[in-house]
Amino acid sequence: MNTISAQEIKRRGIAAVDDVLKDGPVHVIKNNQPRYVVISEEHYQELVSAGDEAYMARVKASLGDVKAGRVKKFKKVDDLLRAVEEEDE
Repeated sequence: MNTISAQEIKRRGIAAVDDVLKDGPVHVIKNNQPRYVVISEEHYQELVSAGDEAYMARVKASLGDVKAGRVKKFKKVDDLLRAVEEEDE
């Protein structure tokens, strides 16, 4: 894990992050605890794209369930929540 202290960033500025960022994500340590993660713009865009793709896959799967009739209808939210709880048991 690439780490850098918040104090080092205060002392050296963004150059301190740039130096370790080339080796991957940087965990910023504050008060001896990991508090933040800094990633490159490229890595950030990859994560956003992967999230978007996963979201679209879930939507398409849900639409497939609706078209195939694999859905349940509930009159009240309480009924839905009860059904979800029963599935978890």
